[in-house]
Amino acid sequence: MTDQITFLGLGAIGLPMALRLHASGAAVTGVDPFPEPRERAAVAGLPAEAEPRSAASAGTVIVMVATGEQLDAALDGDPETGVSGLLDLMAPGAVLIVMSTVGPEAVRAAGARAAERGISTLDVPVTGGIAGVQAGTLRMLASGPSDVLDSRRPVLQAIGTIIDCGERLGDGQAYKAVNQLLCSVHIVAAAEALSLAGRLGLDEESVLAAMTAGAGQSWMLADRGPRMLAGLDAPVASAVGIFVKDTTLVADLAADLDIDLALLPVAAQRFAAAAELELARRDDSQVIRTYDA
Repeated sequence: MTDQITFLGLGAIGLPMALRLHASGAAVTGVDPFPEPRERAAVAGLPAEAEPRSAASAGTVIVMVATGEQLDAALDGDPETGVSGLLDLMAPGAVLIVMSTVGPEAVRAAGARAAERGISTLDVPVTGGIAGVQAGTLRMLASGPSDVLDSRRPVLQAIGTIIDCGERLGDGQAYKAVNQLLCSVHIVAAAEALSLAGRLGLDEESVLAAMTAGAGQSWMLADRGPRMLAGLDAPVASAVGIFVKDTTLVADLAADLDIDLALLPVAAQRFAAAAELELARRDDSQVIRTYDA
């Protein structure tokens, strides 16, 4: 891959993704407004800049920010500080890849605005967390025009596995919403189960081993369970704050569709309670701490 790539958003998962892409031989420039992520990128050998100037010569621009508001800021820049936005910088014919979880409408709106500048857009939210990036098992829920997706398959395949979600922009985000509903409920269910085991006076590690070998097994129980038992110092693979954001996003979608998701509010309340305990930046497995009281 010789095409210049700009990767905007060098956070907890963005930086490992950019580094994996860089290690594949791609010419990647990272972008982040904060000095700490840029310093970590530089230490790892990835060129990084505070403003997305490299987007002017990039054939592909990947955005990995946290919220829809941050996506809009990346597209528009900041006229007050003179920071140019991606839509002003990117050349016609370039491809914008939105890998953030921001909801279908946010991506469709971004795609419509980009199209006015002759820029194509792909909607590619991811699932699998930092561990998935490091193991090469990250799953990318890709939607958008098939010819555009085909043109950027080598870029995406350097990061993980592509799941084709169809040509309608925003359907990748819709797939991700379903994913986050399942993940949030499964994590909270695992936390409840292990909390119940503790209250019953059982050895939680023995219970975890027994449950992951039986019909009560779930991927989240097997993955998050050990970190739940490890306590607050468990490594952060995906933060509590991500699920505070994403359960809100799914709830908004459900409200628009007039569908009663009975389990979602229960899971959302637990993640919100964990954030209130100042655990927003801790691993999402630490939602189990809400059962300690």
